Amino acid sequence: MASSSSSNSPCAACKFLRRKCMPGCIFAPYFPPEEPQKFANVHKIFGASNVTKLLNELLPHQREDAVNSLAYEAEARMKDPVYGCVGAISVLQRQVHRLQKELDAANADLIRYACNEIPSALPPQQALPPMAPVRQRSFEFGGRGNGGGSIYPPGLQLPYPLPWTNNPTGDMNARGGGGGGGEN
Repeated sequence: MASSSSSNSPCAACKFLRRKCMPGCIFAPYFPPEEPQKFANVHKIFGASNVTKLLNELLPHQREDAVNSLAYEAEARMKDPVYGCVGAISVLQRQVHRLQKELDAANADLIRYACNEIPSALPPQQALPPMAPVRQRSFEFGGRGNGGGSIYPPGLQLPYPLPWTNNPTGDMNARGGGGGGGEN
């Protein structure tokens, strides 16, 4: 492997470590010179020596995924030293659990509503006794209105953007930022 770009500039790792980027540099394919902060974060959290050992132990087709995971965890640890990625995963798991409860409640309301419609479709002699009135629910996502909204207070931002959203600010209440429903 040659150095990471056609202009023979050193990879971000070699540049950061102030060493010559050799043609067989293990970092070159994964830390291009255009992304110096990626290696700086990985080096600060895991250390260049540990990353070198890890990459050497992996098969070549596994290395890119490993570097991407290390880079994401390192960025998360830089912004949240205690929990890192686990903090984001925990928030998302609580959100899924809360949304599942809301979905179950909405489905129960829908079934109750559908059952209230059945008596009018049956002949009078087969009518069912009326059920309790259906509770009205208001679902509005994105943190607007008073019936639902995001699980996060207005203006709350995660310490880092989630990789599966198109929201670089990490604002979970912004449109398309993964807001949920219901209150804590």
